[in-house]
Amino acid sequence: MADRSFLDWPFFEDRHRTLSEALEGWCAAHLPVDHGDVDAACKGLVAALGEAGILRHSGAGEGEALDVRSLCLIRETLARHDGLADFAFAMQGLGMGAVTLFGTPAQRAWLEETRTGRAISAFALTEPGAGSDVAQTATRAERVQGGYVLNGEKTYISNGGIADLYVVFARTGEAPGAKGLSAFLMPADVPGLEVVDRIDVIAPHPLAHLRMSDVELPESALIGKPGDGFRIAMSVLDVFRSTVGAAALGFARRALDEALARVRKPRVSGGVLADYQMVQGHVADMALEVDAAALLIYRAAWTKDRGAERVSREAAMAKLYATEAAQRVIDMAVQLHGGDGVRQGVMVESLYREIRALRIYEGASDVQRVVIARSMLA
Repeated sequence: MADRSFLDWPFFEDRHRTLSEALEGWCAAHLPVDHGDVDAACKGLVAALGEAGILRHSGAGEGEALDVRSLCLIRETLARHDGLADFAFAMQGLGMGAVTLFGTPAQRAWLEETRTGRAISAFALTEPGAGSDVAQTATRAERVQGGYVLNGEKTYISNGGIADLYVVFARTGEAPGAKGLSAFLMPADVPGLEVVDRIDVIAPHPLAHLRMSDVELPESALIGKPGDGFRIAMSVLDVFRSTVGAAALGFARRALDEALARVRKPRVSGGVLADYQMVQGHVADMALEVDAAALLIYRAAWTKDRGAERVSREAAMAKLYATEAAQRVIDMAVQLHGGDGVRQGVMVESLYREIRALRIYEGASDVQRVVIARSMLA
């Protein structure tokens, strides 16, 4: 079992330790799942996570606040057992993050559906011409009598094609650039919404390219106020970027465990790889990366839970370091496995494919560097 001594750190309360223990038991009994049919696997995972009550942590009920430490613990643990389970949980939170933080009572009614696993949510921000630079969003929402008409495209949308509802960001034109965006809650069955293409990536997940052609939404679909879209998107990412780091940490812990088992395994010629000082040095580096990442992640989560309005710098540091460190840890785990490390079906090979996207989504590593630098220079 992965090292859990970090739960004794002062960032955590007894309820977090209780949650972690219960989650370990659930994961041991239910994960991993068969990834053969990714759509079916994700739907099944959402239902199972909802039935187990784990999805209750993905959003906050009326009068409640998101517990970011719990979000991070859940993502770390799920990722260590099954990357697709982490994905299924994470998207219920990210997809409905805008509603949790800014939704009206009527919009928040959807949270009961997503937090019980009865509905699948998605976060539709990225566009073919606007990835990291949200200010370049081209999808437009034209104000008409009684609501808005949306036209545009979104791509690399997680849960695209299987989601029941999307939070979509579009240009309403209150001001140029980022200040002219708004956020909308859009049911998947609305006329004019088309799944143009399903996107296959190195670690399969449900991803899609979407097109909106004269999609009509009532005024009640608007989240927050017109022009609040960029602020809403950044507020959501402010919370969930730390949890991306936590998922990376889960992958890194699993890679370290797999590497430790490998180097302790007796060799035909006698002895074990762990006898070599060079191997010991690699193990030390991997352990250091894991603990440093964990400290940054749970520092950011603890700071947010303590009531900080924004944790942009802390969350950017956590996501940047944890995802980059996890890539290094997993790469070394592959190296220590020798030829078996690149063999399909071996855990470290799977982790190698899983980790790569985390250095890109929810703000690529270089974007995090810009966020950190600007906060230091301000």
